[in-house]
Amino acid sequence: EEQLVESGGGLVQPGGSLRLSCVVSGFSFSRSGMSWLRQVPGKGLERVASITISGSTTYYAEVVKGRFTISRDNAKNTLYLQMNNLRTEDTARYSCARGYSSFGSRGQGTQVTVSS
Repeated sequence: EEQLVESGGGLVQPGGSLRLSCVVSGFSFSRSGMSWLRQVPGKGLERVASITISGSTTYYAEVVKGRFTISRDNAKNTLYLQMNNLRTEDTARYSCARGYSSFGSRGQGTQVTVSS
């Protein structure tokens, strides 16, 4: 069974930082492109960032470029999202997903709330 478990969310003030983690099991993480997605209630799923198998190529949504960094540790089957200079509009539930531009299994997500 493919499992993706996110952690690291929470409440942070505007301008603050958080680091999300996603631990994967049940499939070959080192052979899978991976992505972070986010969703706000009432809105569709938004692709935030993606990373290829080797980590040599990344994608960022325009609204997070220069503030978020996606990375991976294939030895630990773990995906990361470093989020800096957070804005209120970054408030959402963040989940990790298998895939780079199309997505398969996805975790339950972790809530990020940016508020003063």
